[in-house]
This record gives sequence, C-alpha cells and structure tokens, in this order.
Amino acid sequence: MLLFKLWVDADALPRILREIILRASDRYQLQVFFVANQATGIANSTRVQSIQVMSGADKADQEIVARMQAHDIVITQDIPLAAEVIAQGGVALHPRGEIYTAANVKARLHLRDYMDVLRGAGVQTGGPAPISERDKREFSSHLDQLIQKQIRLSSAP
Repeated sequence: MLLFKLWVDADALPRILREIILRASDRYQLQVFFVANQATGIANSTRVQSIQVMSGADKADQEIVARMQAHDIVITQDIPLAAEVIAQGGVALHPRGEIYTAANVKARLHLRDYMDVLRGAGVQTGGPAPISERDKREFSSHLDQLIQKQIRLSSAP
C-alpha cells in the first residue's frame, strides 16, 4: 500500500476524467477519495471511496484539507484549495493537467480575484471551454508523472 492518497474535488470534476483516475488507482493500487456535496455515482471499493459532505460553499474543500496529509495528491479546479494543499505539503493537479506550484498558484489567485472584481462590476467573463482530447492526455500524463514521483519520494530513505 502506498503512503500517499489521491483526493478528488469531485464537485466540479469533469465526468470524462473519472475513468482516468480509476485506472490510475488500479494500476498503482492507490487509495482514491472522491469528495463532493452530492452523490458522485462512484461505487465504493477497497481502494476507492466516495465521501459526501453537507451542502455549502467549500465544504468539500474543507473536508479534503482536514483529511489530507503531506505528499497526498489533490485534483481540483479550485485555486484556493490548491493553495492550501501546497501549504500543507501536498501536490495539486488541475483537471486540464496543470500542476499547481507555489509560484503559479499565487498568480492564479491574483487573476481569480481580478476576475471576481470584473464580474462584480457586471463584466461577462465567460466560463471555461469543455475538456478537450488534448486536456485529457495532459491530465493523464501529469497524473501518472505525479504518482510516480510521489512513489519515489515515499520510498526514498
């Protein structure tokens, strides 16, 4: 059994990525927790668990932060959650394959705050484009790389 876990902020996870995550769990015998404030439709197994939290803003994020440990991997689109994960020594991955770092998460937080100001002023900012085949490949590749890196780190003396 691996010493780290995979946490999924499942409220905003594109359905198309679930299969990639489940295959990674099978391949690496990795524990995965899908956390959401609604039923995920994912059956629990020995390695995969679905955790439903109460409805409310950031309840799933709070649950992930409370349960995760250093070196765990968290999949999320939520930039404040990614910042907290990094602060706790975890690794955060965006569903489009971007690996959050201390440097880029700070820049993303500033951009997010700026976009909130624009939206508050009535500017239509639009939403993200649907997940593309390229995004799926990037996500799958980076998830695999992160898992392998965490395996190496956890087995190092």
